[in-house]
Amino acid sequence: MREAVWKEYELIDTSSGERLERWGDKILIRPDPQIIWNTPKDDPRWRTAHARYHRSKSGGGNWEVFKKLPQVWNVAYGEIVFGVKPMGFKHTGIFPEQAANWEFVMNKISSEKRQLNVLNLFAYTGGATLACLKAGAKVCHVDASKGMVQWAKENAVLSGVSDRPVRWIVDDCVKFVQREIRRGSRYDGIIMDPPSYGRGPGGEVWKLEEQLFPLVELCARVLSDDAKFFILNSYTTGLSPSVMQYMLGVTLQKRFGGEVSADEIGLRASGTGLVLPCGSTAIWQK
Repeated sequence: MREAVWKEYELIDTSSGERLERWGDKILIRPDPQIIWNTPKDDPRWRTAHARYHRSKSGGGNWEVFKKLPQVWNVAYGEIVFGVKPMGFKHTGIFPEQAANWEFVMNKISSEKRQLNVLNLFAYTGGATLACLKAGAKVCHVDASKGMVQWAKENAVLSGVSDRPVRWIVDDCVKFVQREIRRGSRYDGIIMDPPSYGRGPGGEVWKLEEQLFPLVELCARVLSDDAKFFILNSYTTGLSPSVMQYMLGVTLQKRFGGEVSADEIGLRASGTGLVLPCGSTAIWQK
């Protein structure tokens, strides 16, 4: 299990399908289907939280606000600063467990004697993009949501890297990579966190289990001859780290050499000292 260590975010406790979390100085309660245990909610912050997200049986849900919350507030991971805000479907704009992957890319990029060119697909609000820029890489940030790309740009300003070499692209990730292949573009590192399920603008259905292998094969075609890493992250239940490791092994290790590893990523609950699993990551590196 790889875990991230934060100062301004804290997983305080977990019980009865919910997380008790501190985001800066704000306390939020959010649902998590993996939390199937029903342990005593002894921490008093369960009863003094700023807001709680309630899931609806018909889909979606809503935030119940107990104390005044700003529309946006800042939370930092080292020198990376994010604007946080409660959104629909329980999200806040950060997946804090991803800091374990940010640490990997920052160490990998800063250890190189040349500037790496990195492609970040399904890039959301830019956590990995900001980490790469901080470490000195050039980045192409791609996400299909215009709102998410704008949010990532705002986070880049907060983090002091808006003047670094970055391309902000609003596009379908698969179609973008297909065009990059035709253009002959090459990248030294690729990061991707594709969704488990989704629908395209034309009603196309995306199911990760069916389309992940072709996507990895496609992206392998834009890796440079001296590529250094490929990070594949997933929150899809049933797509184990071992499956993802095998996938990168047959697509990348066979062609480029190097090594492949995979593990769960998670967050340590301060109340119990135990790590809550929050997804899986497979990494090819050379």
